[in-house]
Amino acid sequence: MWGGGGGGAARAFTRALGRWRAAAVPPGVAGGDHAALSIQTGLRGTLQDYCYEIQLKSSSTLPEMKSSMLTVKRLFCTSHSSVDSKEMKKFQHLAHKWWDEEGEYSALHSMNDIRVPFIRDTLLNTSSNYDLGSPLSGVKILDVGCGGGLLSEPLGRLGASVTGIDPLEDNIRTAEQHKSFDPVLAKRIQYKFSSLEEIVEESMETFDVIVASEVVEHVADLEMFIKCCSQVLKPEGSLFITTISKTQLSYVLGIVVAEKIMGIVPEGTHEWEKFVPPEELEHLLELNGFSVKTVNGMLYNPLSGSWSWMESRSVNYALHAVKSGAQGQSSPTDALSEMGSEQRSATAGTAL
Repeated sequence: MWGGGGGGAARAFTRALGRWRAAAVPPGVAGGDHAALSIQTGLRGTLQDYCYEIQLKSSSTLPEMKSSMLTVKRLFCTSHSSVDSKEMKKFQHLAHKWWDEEGEYSALHSMNDIRVPFIRDTLLNTSSNYDLGSPLSGVKILDVGCGGGLLSEPLGRLGASVTGIDPLEDNIRTAEQHKSFDPVLAKRIQYKFSSLEEIVEESMETFDVIVASEVVEHVADLEMFIKCCSQVLKPEGSLFITTISKTQLSYVLGIVVAEKIMGIVPEGTHEWEKFVPPEELEHLLELNGFSVKTVNGMLYNPLSGSWSWMESRSVNYALHAVKSGAQGQSSPTDALSEMGSEQRSATAGTAL
């Protein structure tokens, strides 16, 4: 989250690093965390064994086997939660500040300048049959951890049907209130006070696209979060993630500089231990039936308040992955292609 800004800024940064050199080594993981992880792993293994036994007993035919496997996957997601209560407390008192472009979420406002075109252009890359005024018409998007709706709204303006979910009720209230100012968005966006796991049962393979922007570094169980994303995403659907890498540089710039020195975000917003290296995220996605298509580095310049793409993925990065397909299932591109120009014109709005 840092960009170039002249000799003075560079010298100030160097002095700051000198003052915070001791803090630049990320803290270790306490022994108690290992014990809790062992207990959680054991419980999860027991649950999986139990579900597998049920699956075997009900697998006399192929359709029944498929049904049982889906049941196991639902049970896995609905029996756990990726929501970290400690993380929720961090954001509780900021729920009313989402739409303050000069406040604590200013960096997320400016991130829209690159993340919205990234999502839009990726989805349209293989399709030429779309309406310029409403290019994402017909696409059902799930915005996980939507906060106050900073990403849901521009996607809705592009014509998408957006469902935004967040485990903080105050965030949903803020999002609902802001959406109400625009009658077009009021029809295209719905918000739910819910975690991802809580909607799995009702939303199996429902969405063409999932976006999880600046979310995975706050979840309690990343692998389970990805499994649940897979459950609610249609075959050949797209998953977009933006997050922070886990490097010494990301610790210095993302926590020491951004939080402790410059106050770009409130101190304590991030925990370095929860940052996710792109290689680890790619591996987890591939293990859960995704094919990673793109991983782009991102750079935030606090002096200009703007984001740009970069080759290095050592601090921030954006990822696009596609869920493995099944015969007869439609993809987000198919959804765009199937929308006739007459229907798209009827739902057209103002593009970002």
